[in-house]
Amino acid sequence: MRIFSVLFCLLLLLDSAFAQQERPNIIFILADDLGWKDLGCYGSDVFESPSLDRLAKQGMRFTDAYAASCVCSPTRAAFLTGKYPGRTDLTVFLGGGGGAPALKHLPHADVTIAERLKEVGYRTAHVGKWHLGGSGSLPQDHGFEINIGGNHTGRPAGGYHLPNQMKLEGAKKGDYLTDRLTDEGVKVIEQAVADGKPLFLYQSYHSVHVPIQGKPELVTKIKEQQAQSGKTFNIQYAAMIQSLDAGVGRIMSTLERLDIADNTLVIFTSDNGGYAYSRGKKNNVTSCAPLRRGKGYNYEGGNRVACIATFPGKIPPDSTSITPLISTDFYPTILATIGLPLDSQQHADGVDLWPVLKDPFASLSRKSLFWHYPHSSPQGGTPSGAIRMGNWKLIEFFGDQHVELYNLSDDLSEKTDLANSNPEKRKELHEALVAWQKAVDAKMPK
Repeated sequence: MRIFSVLFCLLLLLDSAFAQQERPNIIFILADDLGWKDLGCYGSDVFESPSLDRLAKQGMRFTDAYAASCVCSPTRAAFLTGKYPGRTDLTVFLGGGGGAPALKHLPHADVTIAERLKEVGYRTAHVGKWHLGGSGSLPQDHGFEINIGGNHTGRPAGGYHLPNQMKLEGAKKGDYLTDRLTDEGVKVIEQAVADGKPLFLYQSYHSVHVPIQGKPELVTKIKEQQAQSGKTFNIQYAAMIQSLDAGVGRIMSTLERLDIADNTLVIFTSDNGGYAYSRGKKNNVTSCAPLRRGKGYNYEGGNRVACIATFPGKIPPDSTSITPLISTDFYPTILATIGLPLDSQQHADGVDLWPVLKDPFASLSRKSLFWHYPHSSPQGGTPSGAIRMGNWKLIEFFGDQHVELYNLSDDLSEKTDLANSNPEKRKELHEALVAWQKAVDAKMPK
């Protein structure tokens, strides 16, 4: 009997280990300040992104994906909690202020996606930019077993040419930050496979946030290409995109080398739109055209972002979806991927994207998307909120309380304000936005 008991326990342990190995891995890759059209697969004719273009061919590309905020920290919190910034009160980038009162760190009351996955045996790892709080509110305080480089800062301290203040082991002058973060991500994947653990990796790049610094060898190469092409673009920024793209390529090749690509959901997106305006004037970093404005604004250029998802055998390759999604949706989607139930309180705002991931022509049950940024941005944006309902979008500016109304189906650039010519639609959307603000107790600027 004792022998049978020992054998039974061994079988249970083996079964548990096998179940963990078979659970799908989750790789969530977040770029910083990447513009909607900065990739070749999104229409750029100046920036090269072969790895991300290949990723889009392998999976699904979303044309109408949105960040939960036009600045970084609120979007990052929305991904980790599944809740809108207006609901959690983390509405401004950490270090920013002015306008409405806002949290200064990721709320501990919310169960993050990392905490949820850790509970069921996942190796949870954060690599790169955190910007959701310092001591007491770092990645390891919110469910991540591994934290490499995550701290309170919003931009790479010391720039992209190491050493910096991220305390990366063995960092030396001349190392390029994006490459080093990729190195760390690869090591995390390799170790999880060696340990037989399912993995949740939050690979959070600083690229392509300022300072605009490309690798010298890439800058030299691109400068020569620019001279031959006659096109005008920011060479340093182009080099940064190529390094980001190469990093994603290395992550994907690691999955293939370790034979886990077929059991891995990979999501790539950005925390907000491109850094196209500064103090309301165009800068020379990038352009979000045909979208209006960029980071720091509730126009499309500030919130619409690139988003690509792959899972071989489950997400159709070379597919495109026009169904709108937003950062809060990734939490419930990841849980659905591994068969975990949703918590209606934690997932008050996000929805499971799998109906669309399986069929790009499917739609989701929700009616509207919302944004709440009751602050003045360093880029010149003023406090505002927004709603998208179908192809209609309304922006409310809290300063003078005027509203603007656009039909995105034939006015993607938001050039023609229809607020006066279509009072019925203006009233419908504005009432829905105000009702949502009251429902989530969204804080208004003072």
